[in-house]
Amino acid sequence: MGKVMIEPEEAWARVMAAVSPLPPRRFSLDEAAGRVLAEDVRAETDYPPFAASTVDGWAVVAEDDSPRRRILDAEGRAGEMPSVAVIPGTAARVMTGAPLPPGADAVVMVEDSAVEGEFVRFTRPVRPGENVRPAGSDLAAGQVVLAEGTMLGPAEVGLLATVGRFEVWAYPSPRVAVLSTGDEVVEPWESPGPAQIRDSNRYALMAAVREAGGIPMSLGIVPDRPEVLREKVEAALAQADVLITSGGVSEGDRDHIGPLLAERGTVHFNRVRQKPGKPFTFATVRGKPCFALPGNPVSALVSFELYVRPALRRMAGHTRLRRPEATVRLRHPVRPDPVRTEFVRAVVEREGDEWWARTTGAQASSRLLSMRGANALLRVPPGPDALPEGTAVTAILIAWPEDR
Repeated sequence: MGKVMIEPEEAWARVMAAVSPLPPRRFSLDEAAGRVLAEDVRAETDYPPFAASTVDGWAVVAEDDSPRRRILDAEGRAGEMPSVAVIPGTAARVMTGAPLPPGADAVVMVEDSAVEGEFVRFTRPVRPGENVRPAGSDLAAGQVVLAEGTMLGPAEVGLLATVGRFEVWAYPSPRVAVLSTGDEVVEPWESPGPAQIRDSNRYALMAAVREAGGIPMSLGIVPDRPEVLREKVEAALAQADVLITSGGVSEGDRDHIGPLLAERGTVHFNRVRQKPGKPFTFATVRGKPCFALPGNPVSALVSFELYVRPALRRMAGHTRLRRPEATVRLRHPVRPDPVRTEFVRAVVEREGDEWWARTTGAQASSRLLSMRGANALLRVPPGPDALPEGTAVTAILIAWPEDR
């Protein structure tokens, strides 16, 4: 396919059309947190399975108007079924969570009682059902407790345990192979030569993969030799669900990743009308998505945020893929790119009822400091003139702004 430049929304649509959720599999209860359910979970029985006391007190017949009641020789404890029935004129001790004895329909709190030898006197009347949790009041047999597509957090895992589901079908986290390309790149612990730089992209991208819920796999640095790159790509596709590369996607003699992906699979686009991140190839090889990101650090991270992160979330079964957006006002003038949509790194803050944004300084695609501290990407449409202070623009909230 030729070097056709497409709009960001078209790039997004093509990525989403090519990416699907991974096949679900069974996960144990202690592996379930953070995953998305691939099935409906139903309660097999009522919960609680019996009427239970919600307080420490006395199980009674509510309409019994005896001035005092004989204490039954029984104490209802949590985890024990009662052996004595309550009838008018009697009362039985009961603990929080314990089953209600037969015949009882209410519980008087211990604070509202006075023991007089073998009898107990109450200081206030009680209504039927008071301080009682009825059987099935939390969950009814057959009820959908958690629907397919639910993200499993602490409460959801607790519900799974409640209904006896120690295994569930859920979507796995995508395994993401990350590699850097280029003879000019060395590891962070190495001393760069006169024309070399340390590899920040791979480590930043692996951190971004982890934050997005994926499992990063480092494939190291690949020199500008097609045969070595081909070997690394084959190894990545054999063990990972997704491939991310950085560098080698422009049009130089040593930019080999695009032709290699075209040779092995289908290239869906290789240029996006955006800044930063114009040279960006997206392909599928053996059905697996491959994102060849630019070599400039900011370009790589912005492209990841806009396209790769939503793809990873889709593969993990999520339905809410994109970051939230908000309308914000500019604190100072911003000059747009003449022909490309620009995603400007910014800090968004609330003042009163409005959100305001200031950029993080120089927006060069090599300046990683422009990403540090940014909680938003401002979507600035192309145009010839600077946007004045106070102009309303759309902000993609990559971290939730704090109120001032």
